[in-house]
Amino acid sequence: MIRIRVISARGSTPRDAGAEMFVGPDGVQGTIGGGQLEYMAIDRARAMLAQGLDLDRMDIPLGPEIGQCCGGRVVLELDRQGPTPQDHPDALIFGAGHVGRALALALQPLPVNATLIDQRPEELALAAAGIATHLTPLPETMIRDARAGTAVIILTHDHALDFLLAVEALSRPDLAYVGMIGSATKRAQFTRFAKGIDTSRLVCPIGAGLSHDKRPEVIAAFTAAELIGRLTAVSSLKKYPCNI
Repeated sequence: MIRIRVISARGSTPRDAGAEMFVGPDGVQGTIGGGQLEYMAIDRARAMLAQGLDLDRMDIPLGPEIGQCCGGRVVLELDRQGPTPQDHPDALIFGAGHVGRALALALQPLPVNATLIDQRPEELALAAAGIATHLTPLPETMIRDARAGTAVIILTHDHALDFLLAVEALSRPDLAYVGMIGSATKRAQFTRFAKGIDTSRLVCPIGAGLSHDKRPEVIAAFTAAELIGRLTAVSSLKKYPCNI
């Protein structure tokens, strides 16, 4: 198996430095952006496998000469190493009801470590296979112990518990995202409840503004997009990659 890793990305490129894919004689896992760039890299990787080579490098301009119009330039390193360990941000989903379970499932393929948290073992037992769950009678302690940059999504079966968790989360200025399921009315009620607390960081309702569909899977899809957008946000100086 050959690892193809983007070690330098300048200008407009389909993936940033650090992107990886893996090439075997008959299969490919992951992507460095697709298009002619990826075809060239796969061909080189399979040539390495055939020749028994361990290391190679490719410096590729993404212009008309290879049939792409990004205009950037990437340097690829090809080796026989395993995947580079990734430190993905954490997402704590409080409430294992319909929306909570759907959200945990929607986040499963994304670069985030999602954990579904509840006080009810029977609800956690309904989570899809592979979903990380945590049973606790004191869910607020999970927020106190969370790493900086964690996302907190609150959608329990109890408004009072929602408010308690939201207050706990908003007391952590180092969290990347604090969201609560509900409505404009619920947000107004929470603002009155949380006197003396800056509620401007609270996203409530979550996943709103794009659809009136209230099916759990639809709410989860929009919330997952909202959440991953926040977690992967970059500075305004970052150039946008092209679509291939």
